[in-house]
Amino acid sequence: MALHGHDEASIPAPVTLSSRQSSGATHRSFSALGFPMGLWPRRENRVVPLYFPPMAKRTRQKQPPPPPAPSSPPDPAKVVRRTPAAPAEPPARSRPSSLVDTRVVWCGDCLEQLANLPDKCVDLVYIDPPFNSNRNYEVFWGETKEKRAFEDRHASTQAYIEYMRPRCVQLARVLKDTGSFYYHCDWHASHYVKVMLDQILGENSFRNEIIWRRTTAKSQTFHSFPNNHDSLFFYVGGEQHTFHRQFKPHSQARIDQHYSNIEEGTGRRYSLDNLTAEGIRNGRSGLPFRGIDIGAKGNHWKFTVDKLDAMDKEGRIYWPKKAGGMPRLKRYLDEQEGVLVDTVWEDIPPINSQAKESLGYPTQKPIALLDRIVKSSSNPNDIVLDAFCGCGTALVAAQNLSRQWIGIDISPTACRVMAKRLRDVCGMKESEPLWKARRADAFVVRDLPWTIEKLKKLPPFEFENWAVIALGGIPNKTQVGDMGIDGRIYPVGSRPQDEAKGTKNKHGVTGETMFMDDWFPVQVKQTDKVGRPDIDQFEAVMAREDRTRGFFVAFGYSADAQREAAAFYKKTGRIIKLISVQEILDEEHVGKM
Repeated sequence: MALHGHDEASIPAPVTLSSRQSSGATHRSFSALGFPMGLWPRRENRVVPLYFPPMAKRTRQKQPPPPPAPSSPPDPAKVVRRTPAAPAEPPARSRPSSLVDTRVVWCGDCLEQLANLPDKCVDLVYIDPPFNSNRNYEVFWGETKEKRAFEDRHASTQAYIEYMRPRCVQLARVLKDTGSFYYHCDWHASHYVKVMLDQILGENSFRNEIIWRRTTAKSQTFHSFPNNHDSLFFYVGGEQHTFHRQFKPHSQARIDQHYSNIEEGTGRRYSLDNLTAEGIRNGRSGLPFRGIDIGAKGNHWKFTVDKLDAMDKEGRIYWPKKAGGMPRLKRYLDEQEGVLVDTVWEDIPPINSQAKESLGYPTQKPIALLDRIVKSSSNPNDIVLDAFCGCGTALVAAQNLSRQWIGIDISPTACRVMAKRLRDVCGMKESEPLWKARRADAFVVRDLPWTIEKLKKLPPFEFENWAVIALGGIPNKTQVGDMGIDGRIYPVGSRPQDEAKGTKNKHGVTGETMFMDDWFPVQVKQTDKVGRPDIDQFEAVMAREDRTRGFFVAFGYSADAQREAAAFYKKTGRIIKLISVQEILDEEHVGKM
């Protein structure tokens, strides 16, 4: 029987943990734990258990030295749980941000970029890394290095964990002891991710699993429950981590149910709460109040009788009309912060195609989700790091909330998308001089592949996107079946015609539709020298689409290709502009447009 795409004969026998790894525990083989063999990683022709190195009690902090022996037995009432000492400086200043470049988008593998950051320099880490599921990879910029790493769906969990482990180790290294770490994932690998994070950050550093209801879509599954949520694993760097409780507004149903009382004269809504608690107290909270001997009932007041007197004078105590009734505390709706946010987040809807913030990216997260995370676990001017930026929602949230930020993504197209978003949404300026002058509204994008050598190493679809965007066009979203068109350029001079005038183009199209029909095709080849056959194929595309002008981008062209493009113009009047990559880099292509 084949397991996850492997024959049984090709799978080495499982190995057991060494005595050092197991810390003297009884040796247990990985197979005995019930994990499928297809999920074991392969290293040097042997199988190593993915999930069972010893759990770290707390991997990020050294235990404080034991206190000196007391001269006398300690008072049991004064014995407290030992926690790490508070940092010498306030949390946000434990490492000056001047040691780290912020408001920077880095283009590249985050493993390489994180290695350049110093230890304990980041206050908040949020990542939403890709996984081999449709929700992550069917994105408008197509294939990336991550996708090629996980093409085997059956082996994807093993590959995913092995891919993420060294990156999470680096993220844990750069996290401050006062910092927080959020890992966003879905059901495909969340259970494996949790174990991996326990091993790296320490199981005692785990705080919450947050459930975000990301969709209300109806499922056609009849034999299981629909998967409609994501998980966010929340870890901290130490006991002194930053955290601010968050509140959400009361729903109208909750207001009607819990704040149904309306105060005469003021019209203020309020709910009623108990003023008593169980147990007898000998202090002032156990004294009689307004003729009520609370101790005789085996209870005590939640407040001292002096405080009760003051509250009663302010009208904050409700006295029932029925004789012998117990007074109750008024809790006014307008004084409440709202409903305390817990670990189930159902109040933040996902982004749909009609949402104003939608970029057409299927896994784009709503800004409200990142706002809540940034507000909860950071302070103004803290450094927020997203190592898998995607379309940059975490960066936008951080910028809007006056935080410093660092973004990393392996996709050049993604980096351009988030740069545009920072300009358009946050009003920032992409400017090296302004950024060097430490302007709060300036940012830079680093390591975009602008050299011939780097462009040749780009994945084909990324290279196509780069070339089309460089010409001012719109890339084709379709990777396969693009009918020989990698992008479209819409002439700047095109204007929608007045449909009422009945103006038509040669295709019989009017109005706005006529404007959209006025475009030029772009063909891109990531080859050193395009030959005549490629030009012949593009000529067929132009004839089929009835286009008068087209653009071809490549690193170079053979003499036959250039002669064919010239002959095609003489024969048909259709123009094929041959543009080299070097011309784009030198900005010499503008004259051909």
